[in-house]
Amino acid sequence: MANVDDLFKASGSIGKRKLDQPIRDPNEIYKATKLTDRSTNRHAQVEDDTENPADDDDFGPELPPEDDVGDDDEGRFFGGGITKQESEILDFVDKADVGGDLDKIDGAWLRRTALNLEKLITKNSELRSRFEDQPHKFIDSEADLDAEIKNLSLLAESSELYGEFVKLGTAGSLVSLLTHENSDIAIDAIEIIGELTDDDVVTETEQWDTLVGALIDSDLLSLLVSNLSRFNEDDESDRNGVYHSLSVLENLSSQKAVATRMCEEEALLKWLLQRIQRTESPVTQNKQYAAEILAILSQAAPENREKLVSLDIIDVMLQLVAPYRRRDPEKGGPEEEFVENLFESLTCLVDTPAGRAKFLEAEGTELCLILIKESKVAKHPSLRLLDHATGGTTSAEICQRIVEAGGLKTTFTMFNKSHDQRLIGPLLSVFSSMLRFLPADSPERIRLLAKFVEKEYEKTAKLVKLHRDYTTRIKAAEEEHRQESARSRDAEEDREIQLLSKKMDAGLFNLQLVDVILAWLIAEDGGANQKIKRLLAETDDTFTSIQKTLKEQLNELDTTEEDSKDMGEMLSTLIDFLN
Repeated sequence: MANVDDLFKASGSIGKRKLDQPIRDPNEIYKATKLTDRSTNRHAQVEDDTENPADDDDFGPELPPEDDVGDDDEGRFFGGGITKQESEILDFVDKADVGGDLDKIDGAWLRRTALNLEKLITKNSELRSRFEDQPHKFIDSEADLDAEIKNLSLLAESSELYGEFVKLGTAGSLVSLLTHENSDIAIDAIEIIGELTDDDVVTETEQWDTLVGALIDSDLLSLLVSNLSRFNEDDESDRNGVYHSLSVLENLSSQKAVATRMCEEEALLKWLLQRIQRTESPVTQNKQYAAEILAILSQAAPENREKLVSLDIIDVMLQLVAPYRRRDPEKGGPEEEFVENLFESLTCLVDTPAGRAKFLEAEGTELCLILIKESKVAKHPSLRLLDHATGGTTSAEICQRIVEAGGLKTTFTMFNKSHDQRLIGPLLSVFSSMLRFLPADSPERIRLLAKFVEKEYEKTAKLVKLHRDYTTRIKAAEEEHRQESARSRDAEEDREIQLLSKKMDAGLFNLQLVDVILAWLIAEDGGANQKIKRLLAETDDTFTSIQKTLKEQLNELDTTEEDSKDMGEMLSTLIDFLN
């Protein structure tokens, strides 16, 4: 069989299967489908072909007459594979459907469009099979098919038709076009699927689920991977094809079950992993988009995180963020978002025991400490990553590694000098985790406690000040809520949620961390115990307020989870000591 690429070279294409320009109005054939307002400015923008409104009177391409090509002996080949009688019947159905306004997007329009699409798919397939060595004999049918695919973009405006779209089998036919020999046809199909599944399309959940279920059942995921592998991003059309494929993946991943199903496609994960490692300067939108898809999948489900960790993604991503200890990405560009997505993935992945083990093995602790100390843009995400890495019951080794790598100086210096609440919260969380997981009387724990004692309890004094500040802000939030509740008719449950939200905004989570740390210091160091007592007394405060915070935190815990059980036991012990 002849190579289709070679055939198209004869039509003026340079080593790429593209639609040739037939001798007809190009505006009629190649009406470009826009990336609508649903596309956000963080992704690639594909410009429209200039359209001439005067040429837009036709609503879809006409089927060519049966005698278009004189050498067809069967007399039926170019009629879409149907007899004259069948054609007359279908014409009657078409006329019955037309009934109303051609511009109206309704069931009749959908049936008419679906029928026309099926005819064009069949015709193009037959022509390609019959005249594989003569592209000029099937190129017009390809252009007609291209235009009809783009016509389906109108369906996104009428999502109530999705169910019928699936019943007609058109969803499956659209997916089947991803296997088309001409990559431009496949790209158009991918783009339309992206428009139909965009989460900004107004659809009922059931409508979206019906469509996506049919697309997945038609093997959409594996076909997307196949196309990603065949696209050459040096070519602009293929580059847009990669973008639209990633857009479809983003749309599908908005549903947890589908996102989990996506992670079962190991070829997809490997392609994404390979794509983010490609050397580019500057970082392109497709590279950034691939990193974003990985971040979305990492957040979606625990099973996804386990699968991604097994592919050594943590080591790869740590290597990708390492260069940013010496330089910052351009602000507001794809590279900045690329770095953010890498850290987002890493932060999710280290929430698993396997992820923490890989993080430790890849010297992630040491890298985070370097980035916290030397980087500007990576300072906060690195600290947040370290916070999550130290936040589980399997984090003792990471806590020890922080001390061994000289991390106490880095973190405590930042804590003492910083007034940035974005940094204070993660620092408090890291200190709390270290007090929780470092073994009693271990050298690492003794060195940690010494940091709170040095320079006349300087860091301990700051903790008491934070306790005072957060307590004041939370009391103000409670008072504001009381006044609003007196005028509100909301249900009691709604008012409780509103109160919790106000308290969180005022710093409740940070207050809980501060008071846990203070409770540990009161329990473990006599000097710190007396210092904290004196500082609290300056505002007529006592250990009772710390105990109250811990009791509230204990009452909120879901003790059915193993980690929460361990946390509950720790809080109960500290509460008893404060008595």
